[in-house]
Amino acid sequence: MTAFALAMPVTLEDQFAFDAAQHGHEIVLRTVSAPELASRIAGAHADVALVAAEARYLTDRLIASCDQAGVRLIAVASSEREQRYASDLGLFDIVDAAAGWRALDALLAQSPWDAQPPVRERAALGQVIAVWGPGGAPGRTSIAISIAAELAALGYRVALADVDTHGASVAPALGMLDEAPGFAAACRLAGTETLTTEELDRIGQRYESPVGSFWVLTGIGRPSRWPELSSERVGTTIAQCRQWVDYTVLDTSSSLENDEEITSDLFAPRRNAAAVTAVRAADHVIAVGSADPVGLSRFLRAHVDLLETVTTRSVSVVMNKIRVSASGMNPHGQVTQTLSRFGGIEHPILVPHDLSGFDGAVLSGKTLVDAAPRSSARAAIRDLVMSRLVPEEHEPAPQKSLFGRMLARG
Repeated sequence: MTAFALAMPVTLEDQFAFDAAQHGHEIVLRTVSAPELASRIAGAHADVALVAAEARYLTDRLIASCDQAGVRLIAVASSEREQRYASDLGLFDIVDAAAGWRALDALLAQSPWDAQPPVRERAALGQVIAVWGPGGAPGRTSIAISIAAELAALGYRVALADVDTHGASVAPALGMLDEAPGFAAACRLAGTETLTTEELDRIGQRYESPVGSFWVLTGIGRPSRWPELSSERVGTTIAQCRQWVDYTVLDTSSSLENDEEITSDLFAPRRNAAAVTAVRAADHVIAVGSADPVGLSRFLRAHVDLLETVTTRSVSVVMNKIRVSASGMNPHGQVTQTLSRFGGIEHPILVPHDLSGFDGAVLSGKTLVDAAPRSSARAAIRDLVMSRLVPEEHEPAPQKSLFGRMLARG
């Protein structure tokens, strides 16, 4: 018989507590967080601590406490992100929640020192999000910065890269210096095959926030430097970013045309190569449009070109600057019906026009998360991140499980 201590959400607790009882094991301790389990594990007389692979239930302090108490720690991961989180903490004993007790039983049969870390291709771990929009300043950069900030606030490792070869603006929007553009420097290193995650740490700037900090690779200060961002270099840099962080957010330029391509020189540099490469390499594409008659017309025409360029099916439409003054009464309904009728676009994310919030963010060189945390625009962008980019939403504060209450009454 094995004595278990648990720290996990209610649904997982019900599942594993029931299975443990069915297999003749004992649950000696149930907790609701990693700090509580860390403080009680020494006196719990447990053989194994079974925890969910989330920041609420698994921390480096808990790992140290289990090591001191001689308790084997096993993490239960419900997603690839949770598996990465546990691995990054140096934990080898990880089981898939979907596999259930069978996977846990197989792991328990091994010696703790025989367990091997899960084998995964490191280059495929990080996700890439490309933020694109047609010309006319629909708010690509503002949306890209806000997405990066929201992901960082959720505890992910995030990098924001300015890939715009026509008008890079991430650095001034965040109050950063761009004399030595980070993304161009990364591309140069990629061209000499010397780009590593350590180099990205060195050339990247850090946006510091009490809510969630993230890396920034600033863009080229002068548009004339666009030849430095060739397709091959940009592709190599994006691939390296996958190994560097959990999410790479790419702020791209509007044009996806191959207007520099000529038949007499197939290897000629192309100014739009960076944007095209970024969109094609992305796992998720966020298409941003402005919610006014002109902006909608531009978006619907350019959206066709985008769909011909992307390689992913995950394309989310964001209509920015929703307001009565530009769209008439019921602007949400007007914009939604227009997109559905003329573009076949359903379920767009609608971001309200919060001029004071975004102006305050730019003036202070901060993100909307820091400058206007109660902004209605911020709430819409957070909904985009939670519903489209990170569907594994953090569990709320768990309550005592039904199975636990039944045992307590029995």
